[in-house]
Amino acid sequence: MGHLRAAVWGPAEFVGLPPWWLVAEGLLVGLLGAGAIIGTTLYGAWTGRPALADGESGLVCAAAVALYVSLMGAGRALVGIVALLGVCLALQTPQAAAGVVLAERGRVQSVVVTSVEEGRLADGGRERYLCTVADADGIPLKVRIWRGCGRATRPGDALSVRYDPQGRVRPRGVETGAAAPKPLRDLAPWTAALVTSSLIAVVRSFRLSGPPGPEGEDVTGRRGHPTVAEPDGAAGAAGAAGPVGIPSAETPGGGVRTTMGTPD
Repeated sequence: MGHLRAAVWGPAEFVGLPPWWLVAEGLLVGLLGAGAIIGTTLYGAWTGRPALADGESGLVCAAAVALYVSLMGAGRALVGIVALLGVCLALQTPQAAAGVVLAERGRVQSVVVTSVEEGRLADGGRERYLCTVADADGIPLKVRIWRGCGRATRPGDALSVRYDPQGRVRPRGVETGAAAPKPLRDLAPWTAALVTSSLIAVVRSFRLSGPPGPEGEDVTGRRGHPTVAEPDGAAGAAGAAGPVGIPSAETPGGGVRTTMGTPD
């Protein structure tokens, strides 16, 4: 049962609180992983590189974090949790990265509504209205706007959209009276969850000794303390020749006969 629990949740071979350096390592792994996922996607959105902006790079970073904790010897369940949270963060980041670009260098312009379509969210929640819009020259935008588009919106109404002058991210609607957008705020829970799961996975991967050797002795693991052992063959040679000068039997005359070895 103990072996199964160690395989699923990690060995965690320490008593009391974990070592401080182990906690620091776990925090570093989680922060670097989350930073790589968000940073590469944000860089791709800012520079217009679809391979980075669409989340593929984030998925690679999430897989790298899961592989690292797996190689450290973390439990399988914790490795799966780290991988799942990393993937969720990677899938949520592209929208937030596009919002950061629009918040930093986006401009607002007025567009005209050409049609309104009613829809619902995928989970069956509240209604959402999608507006097809065109700019002042009558050129329709390639995306439909839902921010600022509501039940009372009709064709011919004017809406405000925020767009990127360099055209690297899609435009978005501007809701009337809404507070300043904080795109990265929605990523905070996913980031905290990934850092926490990485910390737990690293801490529980601590192992003082490795698996038993071929003769039952403990083999020291990579993350444990070294043990001192005799060189191979030293004990066997001493046992075969026997200690020199140790009394082995009494002679008939009362003396002591010692074992000095036999001649060739």
